[in-house]
Amino acid sequence: MILTDTHTHIYSESFNEDQDEMMERAISSGVSRFFVPAIDSAYTEAMYAVEEKYPEQVFLMMGLHPTHVKENYEDELAHVEEEVKKRSESSSSKRFYAIGEIGIDLYWDKTFLKQQQDAFRRQIQLAKKYGLPIVIHGRDAFDEIFEILEEEKGEKLRGIFHCFSGTLEQAKKAISYNMKLGIGGVVTFKNGKIDRFLDQIALTDLVLETDAPYLAPTPYRGKRNESAYVLHVAKKLSSIYGISEEEIAEITTANSKEVFGI
Repeated sequence: MILTDTHTHIYSESFNEDQDEMMERAISSGVSRFFVPAIDSAYTEAMYAVEEKYPEQVFLMMGLHPTHVKENYEDELAHVEEEVKKRSESSSSKRFYAIGEIGIDLYWDKTFLKQQQDAFRRQIQLAKKYGLPIVIHGRDAFDEIFEILEEEKGEKLRGIFHCFSGTLEQAKKAISYNMKLGIGGVVTFKNGKIDRFLDQIALTDLVLETDAPYLAPTPYRGKRNESAYVLHVAKKLSSIYGISEEEIAEITTANSKEVFGI
């Protein structure tokens, strides 16, 4: 069984003490594909280090996380573009597999909404320029995100709506923009709500994720999340869709290949 974690921050400080053990646990659980989103330039070297350590399993993204859009966001966007350009022009086999995670987050702070909107729009355009998918972070900002996706929609727009926790209507709208829904620990929560309608969404529109070290699934809720726990997400989807965990793994891994091209 091949499981794919389409969103995991394995370079996080939370794993400084046991990164190798955490990766071994995940690989032993069947997770052999780790797609790793960026946050900002402060984490770039840590991302490259984990890619160097696990070249067969780790696939990097590049982008500026919306909660890290501050006064210096122009400098951060320049860093994103420079790194993407560098790898796209390099003869090395190392490349980025998406622009992410990008988007809008109005949960923590609305101070930089205009800058978040600008950064989101420009990074979508960067993804289109290099033929890459996008990975969207959206919290308390569905309307604002959909407004920009509507502007940018077209054949070149594709990707994943990471950590989807919206309504059925919002799920269908996200999918209409050529997005897969990233399903993680929230689907296992008693108050997560998405488990109530997920069976009305085609399994071909879903990918698995953890968002480790955040949002650990039940029975680990409130503790540090790690990629091995994506198995609990697969188990929950197996229950919702009435098919085996192996089939969930096979279909969602195929969906991740469709998005990332690998």
